[in-house]
Amino acid sequence: MTLLSFDRRCSEIVAQTRLLRGSIEGADLTRPVPSCPGWSVGQLLRHLGGTHRWAEEIVRTRAPEALPDQHFRDLSRYVDEDPAELAPWLVEGAELLAGTLRAAGPDAELWTPVPDFGQIAGGRADFYARRFTHETAIHRADATLALGEEYTLDQEVALDAFDEWLALGSLPMHFEIHPWMRELLGPGRTLHFHATDTAPEAAAEWVVGLTGDAITWRRAHEKAAVAVRGPLTDLLLIIYKRRPARSAGVEILGDEKLLDFWLERVSFG
Repeated sequence: MTLLSFDRRCSEIVAQTRLLRGSIEGADLTRPVPSCPGWSVGQLLRHLGGTHRWAEEIVRTRAPEALPDQHFRDLSRYVDEDPAELAPWLVEGAELLAGTLRAAGPDAELWTPVPDFGQIAGGRADFYARRFTHETAIHRADATLALGEEYTLDQEVALDAFDEWLALGSLPMHFEIHPWMRELLGPGRTLHFHATDTAPEAAAEWVVGLTGDAITWRRAHEKAAVAVRGPLTDLLLIIYKRRPARSAGVEILGDEKLLDFWLERVSFG
């Protein structure tokens, strides 16, 4: 199992944004985004470009605390976006972020919304390289699917995205912020995700454990209370709640209610 390198993550922020740019050329950006209720495609893209610039400023200034973020959360004024104007603005923000990350290096110390824990590089620039690789890839899915186009994702990127999401979803801080997440824990509660379109060496299987006093996860092939089998990108979109678990090509074996409960309770952001 190999995680994406820091340099690859910086490159992917730009690559995913350029792919997104290609999908919106000539598109109707007023179309609603079902996976982001209340947003149009144009508003989604303004949100993404705003987050790129927000993260870039944090890394560039080595910010010791959170910076204001209302400018990419209140999207009410972005109701009639022009793809010809928005597309280069999007790519510009991604390139700025990638360049600033590379200049800082992965270990530059700064504020992050989560602590250092396991695979999560809290307090370091590498957090933003990884987070915005996958933030960009998933929002590309939001826009692509909203526009009725097919979404594909490089296998290495999807594997790293799956690992990161499970790592974020298992952070102990969730129990302090959202005490109701403790209701997930209980005897015999395990979930298994198995990608069916990857080679064995990809090790594209994950087990989530809810049986102890914390949420755990690992890459493994093990029996579980519920197993979800399907193409890797489909599984990724399911755990991100961008695609229903009960989709064509996806097989659920065992305790479906446990899967639904986990998907309902686990989130980040």
